[in-house]
Amino acid sequence: MESYLGSAKGEKNLMGDFNVMSWSRYLLRVFTGVRPRAMWECLSQAREKSGKSRAVLFPDMLWCLMRYGAGYHDYLMFQFFNMDGAHRKTYVTRLKNKRLVTLMNDPAAAPAFDRKSLFYTKFREYLGRDFMVVPGAASGQLEQFAAGKEKLFAKPDVGESGKGIQLLNLADFASAHELLSYLKAHDFGVVEDPLEQHPDLARLYPHSANTLRIVTLLTGEPGQRQAQCVYAVIKTGCGGKFVDNLESGGLFCPIDQETGTICGPGHTSDLRVLDRHPDTGVELRGFAVPYVKEAIQLCQRAALVEPRMRYLGWDVCITPTGPVIVEGNDYPGYDFWQQPEHTPDRIGLWPYYKKVLPEL
Repeated sequence: MESYLGSAKGEKNLMGDFNVMSWSRYLLRVFTGVRPRAMWECLSQAREKSGKSRAVLFPDMLWCLMRYGAGYHDYLMFQFFNMDGAHRKTYVTRLKNKRLVTLMNDPAAAPAFDRKSLFYTKFREYLGRDFMVVPGAASGQLEQFAAGKEKLFAKPDVGESGKGIQLLNLADFASAHELLSYLKAHDFGVVEDPLEQHPDLARLYPHSANTLRIVTLLTGEPGQRQAQCVYAVIKTGCGGKFVDNLESGGLFCPIDQETGTICGPGHTSDLRVLDRHPDTGVELRGFAVPYVKEAIQLCQRAALVEPRMRYLGWDVCITPTGPVIVEGNDYPGYDFWQQPEHTPDRIGLWPYYKKVLPEL
């Protein structure tokens, strides 16, 4: 604790190796991207939670942006309004996460994670399901792939947060040619077999594949990299939706890596805290997630496939026979594992990164 809450010496230049121009340009993009209504809503919620006036909170919010790289949503989400500077500096905020991504990931290798068609090809052995890449495919190839199947998931070649994913009923298409024309017209990158999730997770929420988000970090010298698991959380769908993304109304919970059980309450993008799943009523804390250690090991192996990308977030589905990777993200979410309910000591993840990454 003492080492994490020591003086701020050496922390004054938040962006570290970023030069002044890079820092200035990024701050400019942050300020020009401000949505006044959203910022006002964050201020209003912070006022309700803290009892402090907007006149007090607003300059403090600006200070947190300049000093700790925290956007207005960070300020509300992490409850910086109830925290001193020693604790604030331990959190990975929007700009600190940008720094991590910039230092750890080579943009030249990013397309393999940004495009589904490239990702599925590169990480084929970790996916555990049949799929077909849409760009360049012919009708005959699709006809052979779809033979005997009733439904397929179609995923945009470029997309995030589950947006644009469609569950297609093959009976709705008169021919493979018509289906392929539809896929290409909508810029889908892959079609794939639906995944069957483990029955325990179906009991938690049956309508979506409830995936684990596992963040890995490659440490050590080039040629001797080791994949560390930073944290693991589970995401579930809500409200009958077939995706588990927070932007679609889902929730997430932290997972204890050693026991494989949920070790904290559920959390949603609108900052609701839940002890039970709102659809099924299943109690979240203490729920045993199967194959957690195997899922972490799978991601650690996958992380070594592309050593130029050292900081990655993996979505993993737990099937009845074990874990399979759904996708990889080269811009891992930084809000997981740092919610107030999940960090009662008010210590964020930044000290961990500082400890394992001498580059910081």
